[in-house]
Amino acid sequence: MSSVNWNARLSDIALNVKPSPIRALMKYTKTPGVISFAGGNPDPAVFPVTEFSEASAILAREGKDVLQYGATDGYAPLKEYIAKWMAPRMGRETKPEEMLITTGSQEGMDLLCSVLLNDGDTIIVEGPTYPGAIHAMRNRGARFISVPCDKDGMCVDLLPGIIEQGRKDGHVIKFIYTIVNFQNPSGSTLSEERRAKLLDIAEKYDLIIFEDDPYGHLRYTGNHVPTIFSMDKKQSGRVVYACSFSKILAPGTRVAWIVGDPELMQKLVMIKQGTNLCSSVVAQALVYEYCRLGHLDGFLPKIIAHYAKKRDAMEAGFKKYLPSNTIYNTPEGGFFFWLQVPGVDSTALFMKAIEHGVAFVTGPSFFVDGSGLDFMRTCFTFAQPEELEEGAKRLGEAIKAL
Repeated sequence: MSSVNWNARLSDIALNVKPSPIRALMKYTKTPGVISFAGGNPDPAVFPVTEFSEASAILAREGKDVLQYGATDGYAPLKEYIAKWMAPRMGRETKPEEMLITTGSQEGMDLLCSVLLNDGDTIIVEGPTYPGAIHAMRNRGARFISVPCDKDGMCVDLLPGIIEQGRKDGHVIKFIYTIVNFQNPSGSTLSEERRAKLLDIAEKYDLIIFEDDPYGHLRYTGNHVPTIFSMDKKQSGRVVYACSFSKILAPGTRVAWIVGDPELMQKLVMIKQGTNLCSSVVAQALVYEYCRLGHLDGFLPKIIAHYAKKRDAMEAGFKKYLPSNTIYNTPEGGFFFWLQVPGVDSTALFMKAIEHGVAFVTGPSFFVDGSGLDFMRTCFTFAQPEELEEGAKRLGEAIKAL
Protein backbone atom coordinates (compact mmCIF):
# COMPACT_ATOMS: atom_id res chain seq x y z
CA MET A 1 0.00 0.00 0.00
CA SER A 2 1.31 3.44 -0.89
CA SER A 3 2.68 5.57 1.93
CA VAL A 4 2.11 8.75 -0.07
CA ASN A 5 -0.71 11.05 1.04
CA TRP A 6 -1.93 11.81 -2.46
CA ASN A 7 -4.81 14.05 -1.36
CA ALA A 8 -2.28 16.50 0.04
CA ARG A 9 -0.50 16.63 -3.32
CA LEU A 10 -3.28 16.54 -5.90
CA SER A 11 -4.46 19.58 -7.84
CA ASP A 12 -7.89 21.07 -7.23
CA ILE A 13 -9.03 19.55 -10.52
CA ALA A 14 -7.85 16.07 -9.55
CA LEU A 15 -9.44 16.34 -6.11
CA ASN A 16 -12.82 17.29 -7.56
CA VAL A 17 -12.87 15.16 -10.71
CA LYS A 18 -15.63 12.58 -10.93
CA PRO A 19 -15.80 9.46 -13.11
CA SER A 20 -17.94 9.44 -16.23
CA PRO A 21 -21.49 8.56 -15.11
CA ILE A 22 -21.98 6.43 -18.22
CA ARG A 23 -18.74 4.50 -17.82
CA ALA A 24 -19.60 3.94 -14.16
CA LEU A 25 -22.71 2.05 -15.31
CA MET A 26 -20.87 -0.01 -17.91
CA LYS A 27 -19.82 -2.72 -15.44
CA TYR A 28 -23.47 -3.72 -15.08
CA THR A 29 -23.87 -4.13 -18.83
CA LYS A 30 -21.21 -6.86 -18.77
CA THR A 31 -23.51 -9.11 -16.74
CA PRO A 32 -24.12 -12.29 -18.78
CA GLY A 33 -27.41 -12.16 -20.67
CA VAL A 34 -27.92 -8.39 -20.34
CA ILE A 35 -28.98 -6.62 -23.54
CA SER A 36 -27.23 -3.27 -23.57
CA PHE A 37 -28.99 -0.15 -24.79
CA ALA A 38 -26.50 1.84 -22.70
CA GLY A 39 -23.23 2.73 -24.43
CA GLY A 40 -23.35 4.91 -27.55
CA ASN A 41 -21.30 2.47 -29.61
CA PRO A 42 -21.42 1.81 -33.36
CA ASP A 43 -22.17 -1.74 -34.46
CA PRO A 44 -18.89 -3.67 -34.95
CA ALA A 45 -20.75 -6.01 -37.31
CA VAL A 46 -20.58 -3.31 -40.00
CA PHE A 47 -17.02 -2.09 -39.42
CA PRO A 48 -15.26 -1.95 -42.83
CA VAL A 49 -12.47 -4.33 -41.85
CA THR A 50 -11.62 -5.50 -45.37
CA GLU A 51 -11.54 -2.00 -46.82
CA PHE A 52 -9.50 -0.68 -43.92
CA SER A 53 -7.04 -3.52 -44.40
CA GLU A 54 -6.75 -2.49 -48.04
CA ALA A 55 -6.01 1.07 -46.94
CA SER A 56 -3.07 -0.18 -44.87
CA ALA A 57 -1.15 -0.46 -48.15
CA ILE A 58 -0.23 3.18 -47.58
CA LEU A 59 2.24 1.95 -44.94
CA ALA A 60 4.21 0.01 -47.55
CA ARG A 61 4.07 2.92 -49.96
CA GLU A 62 4.73 5.85 -47.61
CA GLY A 63 5.80 4.19 -44.36
CA LYS A 64 8.98 6.22 -43.89
CA ASP A 65 6.90 9.38 -43.68
CA VAL A 66 3.80 7.97 -42.00
CA LEU A 67 5.80 6.36 -39.19
CA GLN A 68 7.57 9.64 -38.40
CA TYR A 69 6.36 12.51 -36.19
CA GLY A 70 3.78 14.60 -38.00
CA ALA A 71 2.61 18.19 -38.08
CA THR A 72 0.65 19.16 -34.98
CA ASP A 73 -2.23 20.52 -37.05
CA GLY A 74 -2.66 17.21 -38.86
CA TYR A 75 -1.77 15.07 -41.88
CA ALA A 76 -2.03 17.43 -44.84
CA PRO A 77 -3.60 14.99 -47.36
CA LEU A 78 -6.34 14.13 -44.86
CA LYS A 79 -7.04 17.79 -44.12
CA GLU A 80 -7.32 18.49 -47.85
CA TYR A 81 -9.71 15.57 -48.32
CA ILE A 82 -11.92 16.65 -45.41
CA ALA A 83 -12.05 20.24 -46.67
CA LYS A 84 -13.29 19.12 -50.09
CA TRP A 85 -15.61 16.39 -48.79
CA MET A 86 -17.20 18.69 -46.20
CA ALA A 87 -17.50 21.74 -48.46
CA PRO A 88 -21.22 21.19 -49.24
CA ARG A 89 -21.98 21.07 -45.51
CA MET A 90 -19.63 23.88 -44.53
CA GLY A 91 -20.71 26.23 -47.34
CA ARG A 92 -17.18 26.36 -48.75
CA GLU A 93 -13.84 24.61 -48.66
CA THR A 94 -12.19 25.49 -45.39
CA LYS A 95 -8.55 26.51 -45.47
CA PRO A 96 -5.76 24.37 -43.95
CA GLU A 97 -5.12 26.97 -41.26
CA GLU A 98 -8.78 26.75 -40.21
CA MET A 99 -8.62 23.01 -39.41
CA LEU A 100 -6.95 20.95 -36.71
CA ILE A 101 -6.97 17.14 -36.66
CA THR A 102 -7.54 15.83 -33.14
CA THR A 103 -7.37 12.51 -31.34
CA GLY A 104 -11.12 12.09 -31.20
CA SER A 105 -13.53 14.99 -30.87
CA GLN A 106 -13.06 14.85 -27.09
CA GLU A 107 -9.55 16.24 -27.52
CA GLY A 108 -10.85 19.09 -29.66
CA MET A 109 -13.32 19.97 -26.93
CA ASP A 110 -10.61 19.88 -24.28
CA LEU A 111 -8.28 22.04 -26.37
CA LEU A 112 -11.00 24.60 -27.01
CA CYS A 113 -11.75 24.81 -23.29
CA SER A 114 -8.03 25.17 -22.56
CA VAL A 115 -7.82 28.13 -24.91
CA LEU A 116 -11.07 29.92 -24.00
CA LEU A 117 -11.71 29.23 -20.32
CA ASN A 118 -10.37 30.66 -17.12
CA ASP A 119 -11.29 28.93 -13.89
CA GLY A 120 -14.90 29.77 -13.05
CA ASP A 121 -15.94 30.90 -16.54
CA THR A 122 -19.34 29.79 -17.76
CA ILE A 123 -20.54 27.73 -20.72
CA ILE A 124 -24.15 27.65 -21.88
CA VAL A 125 -25.17 24.06 -22.59
CA GLU A 126 -28.30 22.23 -23.59
CA GLY A 127 -30.36 20.45 -20.98
CA PRO A 128 -29.86 17.54 -21.52
CA THR A 129 -26.38 17.34 -23.05
CA TYR A 130 -23.48 14.95 -23.61
CA PRO A 131 -21.83 13.91 -20.30
CA GLY A 132 -18.40 13.68 -21.92
CA ALA A 133 -18.62 17.38 -22.72
CA ILE A 134 -19.62 18.23 -19.16
CA HIS A 135 -16.69 16.15 -17.90
CA ALA A 136 -14.14 17.85 -20.18
CA MET A 137 -15.47 21.31 -19.41
CA ARG A 138 -15.55 20.78 -15.64
CA ASN A 139 -11.94 19.61 -15.81
CA ARG A 140 -11.09 23.07 -17.15
CA GLY A 141 -12.90 24.84 -14.32
CA ALA A 142 -16.15 25.62 -16.14
CA ARG A 143 -19.47 26.57 -14.62
CA PHE A 144 -22.69 25.97 -16.53
CA ILE A 145 -26.00 27.53 -17.43
CA SER A 146 -28.47 25.11 -18.96
CA VAL A 147 -31.04 25.85 -21.68
CA PRO A 148 -34.07 23.53 -22.08
CA CYS A 149 -34.55 21.50 -25.26
CA ASP A 150 -37.58 20.18 -27.10
CA LYS A 151 -38.03 18.13 -30.28
CA ASP A 152 -36.47 20.98 -32.32
CA GLY A 153 -33.37 21.23 -30.15
CA MET A 154 -32.26 24.06 -27.89
CA CYS A 155 -35.07 26.48 -27.02
CA VAL A 156 -33.17 29.40 -28.52
CA ASP A 157 -35.87 31.96 -27.79
CA LEU A 158 -35.02 31.62 -24.09
CA LEU A 159 -31.37 32.49 -24.64
CA PRO A 160 -31.46 36.32 -24.44
CA GLY A 161 -33.09 36.25 -21.03
CA ILE A 162 -30.79 33.49 -19.82
CA ILE A 163 -27.68 35.34 -21.01
CA GLU A 164 -28.75 38.65 -19.49
CA GLN A 165 -29.69 37.06 -16.15
CA GLY A 166 -26.47 35.06 -16.13
CA ARG A 167 -24.38 38.18 -16.62
CA LYS A 168 -26.30 39.97 -13.87
CA ASP A 169 -25.48 37.04 -11.61
CA GLY A 170 -21.78 37.44 -12.33
CA HIS A 171 -21.26 34.71 -14.91
CA VAL A 172 -18.50 35.29 -17.45
CA ILE A 173 -20.07 33.43 -20.38
CA LYS A 174 -17.49 32.28 -22.93
CA PHE A 175 -19.43 30.15 -25.42
CA ILE A 176 -22.60 28.26 -26.24
CA TYR A 177 -22.24 24.49 -26.73
CA THR A 178 -24.76 22.73 -28.96
CA ILE A 179 -24.98 19.27 -30.50
CA VAL A 180 -26.91 20.28 -33.58
CA ASN A 181 -27.92 16.99 -35.24
CA PHE A 182 -29.60 14.02 -33.55
CA GLN A 183 -28.39 15.27 -30.21
CA ASN A 184 -26.88 13.00 -27.61
CA PRO A 185 -29.00 12.11 -25.69
CA SER A 186 -32.29 13.62 -26.88
CA GLY A 187 -32.06 12.68 -30.57
CA SER A 188 -33.38 16.13 -31.47
CA THR A 189 -32.11 18.25 -34.36
CA LEU A 190 -31.79 22.00 -34.00
CA SER A 191 -34.13 23.49 -36.61
CA GLU A 192 -32.83 25.77 -39.34
CA GLU A 193 -34.83 28.68 -37.94
CA ARG A 194 -33.33 28.19 -34.50
CA ARG A 195 -29.82 27.90 -35.94
CA ALA A 196 -30.22 31.27 -37.62
CA LYS A 197 -31.57 32.81 -34.39
CA LEU A 198 -28.73 31.29 -32.39
CA LEU A 199 -26.19 32.89 -34.72
CA ASP A 200 -27.94 36.26 -34.41
CA ILE A 201 -28.00 35.99 -30.60
CA ALA A 202 -24.32 35.04 -30.47
CA GLU A 203 -23.54 38.09 -32.61
CA LYS A 204 -25.65 40.39 -30.42
CA TYR A 205 -24.10 39.20 -27.16
CA ASP A 206 -20.59 38.67 -28.56
CA LEU A 207 -20.43 34.95 -27.82
CA ILE A 208 -18.82 31.95 -29.53
CA ILE A 209 -20.88 28.98 -30.74
CA PHE A 210 -19.33 25.53 -30.44
CA GLU A 211 -21.21 23.46 -33.03
CA ASP A 212 -20.62 19.77 -32.25
CA ASP A 213 -21.73 17.49 -35.08
CA PRO A 214 -20.62 13.85 -34.61
CA TYR A 215 -23.88 12.36 -35.92
CA GLY A 216 -24.79 14.73 -38.74
CA HIS A 217 -24.00 12.33 -41.59
CA LEU A 218 -26.26 9.63 -40.14
CA ARG A 219 -29.67 10.90 -41.28
CA TYR A 220 -32.29 8.21 -41.92
CA THR A 221 -35.34 10.33 -42.71
CA GLY A 222 -35.95 13.98 -43.54
CA ASN A 223 -33.58 16.51 -45.06
CA HIS A 224 -30.18 17.74 -43.93
CA VAL A 225 -30.18 21.10 -42.14
CA PRO A 226 -27.43 23.62 -42.98
CA THR A 227 -24.62 23.87 -40.46
CA ILE A 228 -24.46 27.01 -38.36
CA PHE A 229 -20.92 27.42 -39.70
CA SER A 230 -22.29 27.67 -43.26
CA MET A 231 -24.90 30.22 -42.13
CA ASP A 232 -22.20 32.61 -40.96
CA LYS A 233 -22.00 34.44 -44.29
CA LYS A 234 -19.90 37.18 -42.71
CA GLN A 235 -17.29 34.54 -41.87
CA SER A 236 -17.02 36.25 -38.51
CA GLY A 237 -15.10 33.38 -36.92
CA ARG A 238 -17.81 33.16 -34.27
CA VAL A 239 -18.65 29.51 -35.03
CA VAL A 240 -16.32 26.64 -34.12
CA TYR A 241 -17.34 23.36 -35.77
CA ALA A 242 -16.32 19.83 -34.75
CA CYS A 243 -16.88 16.45 -36.40
CA SER A 244 -15.44 12.95 -36.15
CA PHE A 245 -14.89 9.67 -37.98
CA SER A 246 -15.90 7.73 -34.87
CA LYS A 247 -19.56 7.31 -35.79
CA ILE A 248 -19.22 7.20 -39.59
CA LEU A 249 -16.15 4.94 -39.90
CA ALA A 250 -14.91 3.43 -36.62
CA PRO A 251 -14.22 4.89 -33.17
CA GLY A 252 -10.92 3.03 -32.87
CA THR A 253 -9.34 5.35 -35.43
CA ARG A 254 -9.56 8.21 -32.90
CA VAL A 255 -9.49 10.70 -35.78
CA ALA A 256 -11.62 13.85 -35.63
CA TRP A 257 -11.34 17.48 -36.68
CA ILE A 258 -12.22 20.94 -35.45
CA VAL A 259 -12.65 24.01 -37.66
CA GLY A 260 -12.55 27.65 -36.69
CA ASP A 261 -10.93 31.03 -37.09
CA PRO A 262 -7.21 30.63 -37.94
CA GLU A 263 -6.15 32.78 -34.96
CA LEU A 264 -8.07 30.51 -32.61
CA MET A 265 -6.86 27.32 -34.32
CA GLN A 266 -3.25 28.42 -33.93
CA LYS A 267 -3.78 28.69 -30.18
CA LEU A 268 -5.25 25.17 -30.13
CA VAL A 269 -2.24 23.93 -32.08
CA MET A 270 0.15 25.44 -29.53
CA ILE A 271 -1.72 23.83 -26.63
CA LYS A 272 -1.73 20.48 -28.46
CA GLN A 273 2.03 20.75 -28.93
CA GLY A 274 2.33 20.62 -25.17
CA THR A 275 0.05 17.62 -24.72
CA ASN A 276 0.64 15.00 -27.42
CA LEU A 277 2.72 16.79 -30.12
CA CYS A 278 0.47 15.40 -32.85
CA SER A 279 -2.30 12.86 -33.34
CA SER A 280 -1.25 9.47 -34.66
CA VAL A 281 0.02 9.95 -38.20
CA VAL A 282 -0.54 6.23 -38.84
CA ALA A 283 -4.23 6.52 -37.97
CA GLN A 284 -4.64 9.70 -40.01
CA ALA A 285 -2.91 8.15 -43.04
CA LEU A 286 -5.02 5.00 -42.85
CA VAL A 287 -8.22 7.05 -42.69
CA TYR A 288 -7.03 9.23 -45.57
CA GLU A 289 -6.21 6.23 -47.77
CA TYR A 290 -9.55 4.61 -46.94
CA CYS A 291 -11.32 7.80 -48.01
CA ARG A 292 -9.11 8.35 -51.07
CA LEU A 293 -10.02 4.90 -52.35
CA GLY A 294 -13.70 5.94 -52.25
CA HIS A 295 -14.69 3.59 -49.45
CA LEU A 296 -16.27 6.20 -47.16
CA ASP A 297 -18.79 7.38 -49.73
CA GLY A 298 -19.72 3.76 -50.39
CA PHE A 299 -19.88 2.88 -46.70
CA LEU A 300 -22.17 5.65 -45.51
CA PRO A 301 -25.31 4.48 -47.39
CA LYS A 302 -24.77 0.98 -45.98
CA ILE A 303 -24.59 2.03 -42.35
CA ILE A 304 -27.44 4.51 -42.79
CA ALA A 305 -29.67 1.69 -44.06
CA HIS A 306 -28.39 -0.65 -41.34
CA TYR A 307 -29.02 1.77 -38.49
CA ALA A 308 -32.36 2.95 -39.88
CA LYS A 309 -33.68 -0.60 -39.62
CA LYS A 310 -32.45 -0.81 -36.05
CA ARG A 311 -34.08 2.49 -35.15
CA ASP A 312 -37.37 1.25 -36.58
CA ALA A 313 -37.05 -2.04 -34.69
CA MET A 314 -36.46 -0.27 -31.39
CA GLU A 315 -39.40 2.06 -32.00
CA ALA A 316 -41.65 -0.89 -32.81
CA GLY A 317 -40.58 -2.61 -29.60
CA PHE A 318 -41.26 0.49 -27.54
CA LYS A 319 -44.72 0.89 -29.05
CA LYS A 320 -45.47 -2.73 -28.24
CA TYR A 321 -44.08 -3.05 -24.72
CA LEU A 322 -43.61 0.29 -22.96
CA PRO A 323 -46.33 1.95 -20.85
CA SER A 324 -48.75 4.11 -22.80
CA ASN A 325 -47.66 7.23 -20.92
CA THR A 326 -44.05 6.89 -22.12
CA ILE A 327 -43.00 10.05 -23.97
CA TYR A 328 -40.45 10.09 -26.80
CA ASN A 329 -39.86 11.42 -30.30
CA THR A 330 -38.54 9.22 -33.09
CA PRO A 331 -35.08 10.54 -34.05
CA GLU A 332 -34.48 11.25 -37.72
CA GLY A 333 -30.91 10.00 -37.37
CA GLY A 334 -28.09 9.35 -34.95
CA PHE A 335 -27.95 6.69 -32.26
CA PHE A 336 -30.47 7.44 -29.52
CA PHE A 337 -34.02 7.45 -28.20
CA TRP A 338 -34.74 9.75 -25.24
CA LEU A 339 -37.53 8.34 -23.10
CA GLN A 340 -39.54 9.92 -20.33
CA VAL A 341 -41.75 7.81 -18.10
CA PRO A 342 -43.43 10.39 -15.84
CA GLY A 343 -43.06 9.62 -12.17
CA VAL A 344 -40.53 6.80 -12.65
CA ASP A 345 -37.11 7.21 -11.01
CA SER A 346 -34.69 6.08 -13.74
CA THR A 347 -31.89 5.46 -11.21
CA ALA A 348 -34.08 2.96 -9.34
CA LEU A 349 -35.36 1.58 -12.63
CA PHE A 350 -31.80 0.92 -13.82
CA MET A 351 -31.11 -1.76 -11.21
CA LYS A 352 -34.54 -3.29 -11.78
CA ALA A 353 -33.82 -3.33 -15.52
CA ILE A 354 -30.49 -5.12 -14.93
CA GLU A 355 -32.41 -7.77 -13.01
CA HIS A 356 -34.62 -8.16 -16.08
CA GLY A 357 -31.62 -8.33 -18.40
CA VAL A 358 -31.53 -4.92 -20.11
CA ALA A 359 -29.47 -1.75 -19.59
CA PHE A 360 -29.87 1.94 -20.45
CA VAL A 361 -28.39 5.23 -19.17
CA THR A 362 -30.20 7.18 -16.47
CA GLY A 363 -31.48 10.70 -17.12
CA PRO A 364 -29.53 12.65 -14.47
CA SER A 365 -26.28 11.68 -16.22
CA PHE A 366 -27.14 14.22 -18.93
CA PHE A 367 -28.01 17.29 -16.87
CA VAL A 368 -25.48 19.63 -15.26
CA ASP A 369 -27.70 19.96 -12.18
CA GLY A 370 -28.52 16.25 -11.86
CA SER A 371 -32.18 16.69 -12.80
CA GLY A 372 -34.06 14.59 -15.37
CA LEU A 373 -34.84 11.79 -12.94
CA ASP A 374 -37.67 10.31 -15.02
CA PHE A 375 -35.70 10.30 -18.29
CA MET A 376 -33.49 7.61 -19.81
CA ARG A 377 -31.38 7.22 -22.95
CA THR A 378 -31.39 4.09 -25.08
CA CYS A 379 -29.00 3.37 -27.95
CA PHE A 380 -30.21 1.27 -30.88
CA THR A 381 -27.01 0.94 -32.93
CA PHE A 382 -25.02 -1.56 -30.88
CA ALA A 383 -27.62 -4.22 -30.01
CA GLN A 384 -28.21 -6.84 -32.65
CA PRO A 385 -31.57 -6.87 -34.52
CA GLU A 386 -32.96 -9.84 -32.62
CA GLU A 387 -32.12 -8.14 -29.31
CA LEU A 388 -34.00 -4.89 -29.95
CA GLU A 389 -37.54 -6.21 -29.47
CA GLU A 390 -36.52 -8.46 -26.60
CA GLY A 391 -34.73 -5.58 -24.89
CA ALA A 392 -37.80 -3.36 -25.25
CA LYS A 393 -39.91 -6.16 -23.76
CA ARG A 394 -37.57 -6.51 -20.79
CA LEU A 395 -37.55 -2.76 -20.22
CA GLY A 396 -41.34 -2.67 -20.22
CA GLU A 397 -41.42 -5.52 -17.71
CA ALA A 398 -38.91 -3.73 -15.47
CA ILE A 399 -41.02 -0.56 -15.45
CA LYS A 400 -44.10 -2.56 -14.46
CA ALA A 401 -42.16 -4.36 -11.72
CA LEU A 402 -40.77 -1.17 -10.16
